[in-house]
Amino acid sequence: MGTQTISIDFPNDILLALNESENDLKKRIKLALAIQLYKLEKLTIGKASQLSGLTRLEFEKELSINKISISNLNKEDVLSDIEKLK
Repeated sequence: MGTQTISIDFPNDILLALNESENDLKKRIKLALAIQLYKLEKLTIGKASQLSGLTRLEFEKELSINKISISNLNKEDVLSDIEKLK
């Protein structure tokens, strides 16, 4: 799998203000982007976990911490599936 590099410019003092390393900020940005794209249903949970750099289980834990469902099924979907299985 190849990678694409995207550069984002920040004010010089942002890392100091956040009190974190450039690498930590990159990880946090990737995770936040992956979560947001998953919430918007732009990425599947597998692709979002790949973007975040986490395993699927680790990404699901992050979703849980952020109170985001790992399933997009609604009540009607479940009831429909139940009817199909009868």
